[in-house]
Amino acid sequence: MAAVIVVACVRSAVHSMSETPASLLRAHARHAPWNARGLAAHATALVDAAGVRPTNASARAAPTPRAIRFYIANGLLDHPQGAGTAATYGYRHLLQLLAIKIRQREGATLETIKKEMQDVTGDALERRVAGSLSAALSIGADAVAQVQDDAPAPTWHRVVVGDGIELHVRGDSPAADADALVAMREAVRAALGREEFR
Repeated sequence: MAAVIVVACVRSAVHSMSETPASLLRAHARHAPWNARGLAAHATALVDAAGVRPTNASARAAPTPRAIRFYIANGLLDHPQGAGTAATYGYRHLLQLLAIKIRQREGATLETIKKEMQDVTGDALERRVAGSLSAALSIGADAVAQVQDDAPAPTWHRVVVGDGIELHVRGDSPAADADALVAMREAVRAALGREEFR
């Protein structure tokens, strides 16, 4: 399981004022390449920071790796480098995903977005996205999330309560120490009130 890290791109007010929204957005290219989760998290953080209010439930939803694959299959997003879990996404993919989520939050349908994005050059796409995110980018609120794929998966403790009944406690939980595990097992057994569980 991947751990999500939030990285804030902080700039002084004087430095930010001298840069255009497009150049501030372009600074995010240094975080590429991403896997699908990292791309989704990065785009979500930028769109949320911009404060664009969603108009419907599908616009509210943060993009997921599954949504990214859907957008690729439907011609809204370019194909990544590589395939499967080795697929990587670059800055253009970020721009495309940002454009999709921004336009969805503005009420556009995917079909409309697809028509708008046909034959759009990278520069035009970058300017369009930067214009929509300019307020967030210019005040340094461009917090971005990256997924760290090399983070170890959490360990779980399996506590058998009775036949067909188990408790699962994540290893980093305060309830994962041996005394707490025994206490929880006994509390569940007592709550069930049946002798065969004791």
